[in-house]
Amino acid sequence: MARRANPDPLLLQTVSQRLARLLAENEPPPAEASNAPDPPPPEDPAAALPEPQRFGRSHLGVVAVLLLLGLVGAGWTVVRARPVALAAPATSPSAPVPGAVVTELAAPPSTATTAAGSPSPSSRLVVHVLGAVHSPGLVGLPAPARVQDAVDAAGGFTRTADPGELNLAQLLTDGQQVVIGNRGQPQGQVRGSPGAARPGGAASGGTGAVDLNSADAAQLDELPGIGPVTAAKILAWRDQHGRFTRVEELQEVDGIGPKTYAEIAPHLRV
Repeated sequence: MARRANPDPLLLQTVSQRLARLLAENEPPPAEASNAPDPPPPEDPAAALPEPQRFGRSHLGVVAVLLLLGLVGAGWTVVRARPVALAAPATSPSAPVPGAVVTELAAPPSTATTAAGSPSPSSRLVVHVLGAVHSPGLVGLPAPARVQDAVDAAGGFTRTADPGELNLAQLLTDGQQVVIGNRGQPQGQVRGSPGAARPGGAASGGTGAVDLNSADAAQLDELPGIGPVTAAKILAWRDQHGRFTRVEELQEVDGIGPKTYAEIAPHLRV
């Protein structure tokens, strides 16, 4: 086996110098002491905020004023929105003028009267007016009509007219005849109706209507809707009770219902 030769001392020295140079070049520079001052610590965000103001008496007064204004405005709105009921003007009947003539309109016929066959308010009547009137003859009248309406339609009474005790408020039916007397022969007569006035101005009881307490069976039989049987029942009721005190008592008689009573009541009296 061959022996290794000793290394060259010069070579070892050269290698050592190069290694030392390389280590010196690659060694980091030493840290230099810094003379700069340390940075200030971070400030507290809460310390940077402005100090809050305290709630004083002035603030309390402002809030109270605002609340008061709000309440006043709300109350005014509610008052204006509330409906106000307007009171109806009171109508008081005017005092009658002394000497004034008061004319009352006749009430329209009841439904029962119309259903029983009496003329309705929309129909017309034709009545013959004779005697002491300015225009005697046939006159047309809207139903219901009375004797005075027929006289007015015939021109009214003449200066010599004297109707006697003729009931000028008596209701008329179609086809009747009204006779007006004069001073030489006073009379008033409505022909063609029960309870008509008789010549000389004397009606049945003197009012142009049949008196329930003095009428006989023949007079009662002439009433519209009343036949001999019902007339006999009326006389029997009168004999049983003594007399009629009111026309309305006629409804107590058997066979006289509301329709019949409404038809004959204007022609009756007690």
